Amino acid sequence: MPLKVGDIITFERTFTIRDVELFIKISGDEGIHHLTPDDQGRLIIQGLLTATLPTKVGGDHNVLARTMNFEFLRPVFTGDTIICNVKIEKYERVENNRITIISSFLCKNQNEKEVLKGDFSGIIL
Repeated sequence: MPLKVGDIITFERTFTIRDVELFIKISGDEGIHHLTPDDQGRLIIQGLLTATLPTKVGGDHNVLARTMNFEFLRPVFTGDTIICNVKIEKYERVENNRITIISSFLCKNQNEKEVLKGDFSGIIL
């Protein structure tokens, strides 16, 4: 079923220590806060690892991104479950039978605290 303006797509993920370790290997982001547990034994998740939530939703719908804007509102820790709601703001057929899309997103942790918000635009091939 095609997307339409106003649709909200939700994706949820719980981040693990292994996720942080793998992202360190991929990104090279070895900030001490990603390597040293806090007093509760948690690591802080890399911001761009958190940002994979809305990009996953874009990927699920074959969005070729043109712009992506992220505002990181608070840290995400290993063990946190993040719920990402992506809202379709624009969905329009253009030349070459392609579709332009603009979406906004808001990610909250399991305590309903906002951790990430932003938007992306692109085309659907």
